[in-house]
This record gives sequence, C-alpha cells and structure tokens, in this order.
Amino acid sequence: MNVEAIIEGLLFVVGDEGLTLEQLKEITGIEENELKVALTTLRENYSKENRGIQIRFLGDSFKLTTKKEHKEYYKKLVETPSTNMLSQSALETLAIIAYNAPITRGQVDEIRGVYSGQMIRKLVAKGLVKEVGKSELPGRPILYQTTKEFLDYFGLSTIDELPEIKDVIIKGKNEEEIDLYLSKYQEKEEK
Repeated sequence: MNVEAIIEGLLFVVGDEGLTLEQLKEITGIEENELKVALTTLRENYSKENRGIQIRFLGDSFKLTTKKEHKEYYKKLVETPSTNMLSQSALETLAIIAYNAPITRGQVDEIRGVYSGQMIRKLVAKGLVKEVGKSELPGRPILYQTTKEFLDYFGLSTIDELPEIKDVIIKGKNEEEIDLYLSKYQEKEEK
C-alpha cells in the first residue's frame, strides 16, 4: 500500500474542499505519524519546479492547488475562445443552476451525484454563473445563479425563456432515457 498515492488520489477527488488530517486518518485507517510523513514527502515532491500543482495546508485542510507562478496561463485558458466551449458536465451544472437558482454547490452536487465545485468555479470564471449571497443553511454556503452573459450565450431575453424541464428529455437510440455519465465514460474492455 502506497500511502502517498492514496493521499494524492483522495485530495484529487475532494477538490477544493480538501481533507483534514483527522479525515485522512478516518478514511485510510493509517496512523497520524505515517500520514504526516507521507504528506511531507508529497509536499516536497510537488514543490519542485517541474510540477504544476502543490499541496497546501489552508484553513485546517490539505488541498491540491495550482502554483501561483503559473496563473497567467490559467487565465489564458479561461479566456481563450477555443477552450471556451462548454463540456457536457458544464452544461449539466449550468442547467441545474439555471432551473434551480439560487442554489448552493452542495445542492448542485446532490442533484448531479458528483462533486461540482470545480465546474462551478469554471462557470463563474467564464461569467456564466455568479455568487448572489449566502444560504440560511448551516455553514451559510454561497448561493449561485446565472448571469446576463448566460442569457446572451444562449440567446435568451430572460430566464423564463428556458424550455420547460418536462420538455427536456435525453433519448438514446431506442428512445430510452440514458445515463449521461455511464454512456459517455464507460470503460472499454480490452480485446
């Protein structure tokens, strides 16, 4: 068992939420000292110049983050027209926000069934989604809704011009509903 690989994978999966040392201990069943040694080794490996990400301790959590010295490239990525197309995941997240706004990231996660924090950040960076306040839910999570740029992007005058949700059904070859995640990302068997 490679403790560093396990930690790296866990930090990647949780995204910007990060994990506390206590959570890592609970999830892995590994002793705190062994986790600390593995985290130190990972942080040293990521601190090298040839790496584009790093592990930072922010708040009370360890998180995978990009390096600030490369921020000009991240900005270009978001602003470049050829990378400005919306993926299926982005469209799905955007639709959930558009039909349910104002909505929290946690509520979007619940509807999608996957973590959506990174996707929401991308949509905010593209100007299609914005923060509109704080929810009254515990922890006072941020509320999101679509922007005027969203309306422009989709050629709408108002959000009321969105089609009724009952009219939006995804059909497969046999006119059966399909699971977007499973249909697009199934692993192919080796021959």
